Amino acid sequence: MNRIILLPLTLLIVFGAFAGELAKGSKLYQEHCASCHGVDRAGTVAPPLLPLFLKKIPEKKLIKIIKNGLPATQMPAFPNLSENDIKEIIAYIKTPSKIVWSDEKISNSIQIKKNYKKKLPVKNIKNIVAVVERGHQKVWIMEKTKILDKFNFRNVHGGLKFSPSGWKIYVPSRDGWVGRYDIDKGGFFGKVRACVYLRNISLDRTGRYILVSCWLPKSIVILDAENFRPVKFINQEGLISAVYELYSQNKAVFTFRDKPLIGFLDTKNFSINYKKIKEPYEDFFIDPFERYIVGTSRKGTLLTVYDIKSGEEIFSYPIEGMPHLASATYWYKDGKFLFATPHIGKPYITVWQMYNWKFIKKINIKGNGFFVRTHPTTPYLWTDNGRDRVILVDKNDYSVRSIETIKGKRVIHTEFSGDGNLAYVSLYNKDGALLIYDSITLKLVKKIPASIPIGKYNIINKSRKYAPFLLGKEVFLAKCWGCHHQTQEAFGPSFRWIVNHRNRDIIISHIMNPEVTYRQLGYKRNAMPRLNLSKEELEAVVSYMMEFKNAEDN
Repeated sequence: MNRIILLPLTLLIVFGAFAGELAKGSKLYQEHCASCHGVDRAGTVAPPLLPLFLKKIPEKKLIKIIKNGLPATQMPAFPNLSENDIKEIIAYIKTPSKIVWSDEKISNSIQIKKNYKKKLPVKNIKNIVAVVERGHQKVWIMEKTKILDKFNFRNVHGGLKFSPSGWKIYVPSRDGWVGRYDIDKGGFFGKVRACVYLRNISLDRTGRYILVSCWLPKSIVILDAENFRPVKFINQEGLISAVYELYSQNKAVFTFRDKPLIGFLDTKNFSINYKKIKEPYEDFFIDPFERYIVGTSRKGTLLTVYDIKSGEEIFSYPIEGMPHLASATYWYKDGKFLFATPHIGKPYITVWQMYNWKFIKKINIKGNGFFVRTHPTTPYLWTDNGRDRVILVDKNDYSVRSIETIKGKRVIHTEFSGDGNLAYVSLYNKDGALLIYDSITLKLVKKIPASIPIGKYNIINKSRKYAPFLLGKEVFLAKCWGCHHQTQEAFGPSFRWIVNHRNRDIIISHIMNPEVTYRQLGYKRNAMPRLNLSKEELEAVVSYMMEFKNAEDN
């Protein structure tokens, strides 16, 4: 009986002491930390101090940061605080906190700087590459091998996005900030804080709205892309994996890590239609023609294909190791559309066939890779395996070779210039570098010192609206190159001439039924063979052709 009474008393004493510690920690926090990190710990000029952000930081490191400050940042030292005081602050900031976010907070966070310099000397917007240098908290604006400008932006997370024209770049941070750099004006426009913890951003297909997926609070935030004003705040009940726009219709798609649902967001009226699936998609991508969603289950044991039109999962395949589908890449070869994906924690990438969905091959890369990329200009899949070499997989026979970089450095993430002639590779170290290779000869063109360079972004390679264009180039090389040139007349008229003299429907009709339409086009005889293209091949090659509308010779 005594033991039954004694236990609750002991717990009351322990909880009472802990509550007192938290109360003191709260008082010390408000006195020393709130002016920068916010009264509610959601962050203002300094990052949030919440369990979600602090769980991976050891207590010893937190004590050192508070005691000594952080060099080259606004974090000051607090040498007058005792170690016990610091521990009480740490105990307080590691407790859960209810964060209330609102349109008012978003509006009050808007910082319009218009830090414009002179207009950048851009030769071709489609070859602009934005590089995130995490170590120095900067973003570079590059064209080919030249750095045109740099600007500061902290904690970049979730991927940069280009406006439809490519002349504006939107940059998200993990702690909820979204900034914009205006390439056409040569400078940083400003930033807004959409939420406390951000997952990723997207733009609607018109570029009018910024779509922000958030984990804290759980929500989708719609911002005006021009002035950053909040348009709509949509609460959610789960953790969003990512939100991506559709270029072919006024919709965006998102999934949840912890709920078996797909959300279809109408980007005109902001209503959401939810569709049930068997398991949550922790990671996913939308196919190049926006007919399917390719997702992976939360446990990473299945790769699943969801048909957007029918609302059904039409393909599922068991696979060990979670596919990193957001880092997948696709290409066209021998009449087939293919994609490759790395697998988290596994020493291989896998290759899959799209549309006639099937598993093709597992390729050993002898290390845990995180990204795989390709471009029609290169014969290789470029991937990493956590070591100091670039791993190249031949797209013809899947043989593997590598490029030696710098011993002991870690290679990560390849991206290409818009024309595909250059490959940008990161050496992910504090004393790292951005390596620029000729994508055909594989020769190192330039090495630029950089501190923890990570993501590289180019509008042609990172905007899905250009995916059919890239695939169409490969269809063109396989099916059309014998008779047509892109800009010069060959056996047949150039693509540039065709798209500037015929509408899209006539072009499609002539490709599909040349023996019927040649008279309609004014020819005396038919010289064009029937190509018997699949609907995906047809859509790809026409998308490629349409890029030459009003194009100049270069």
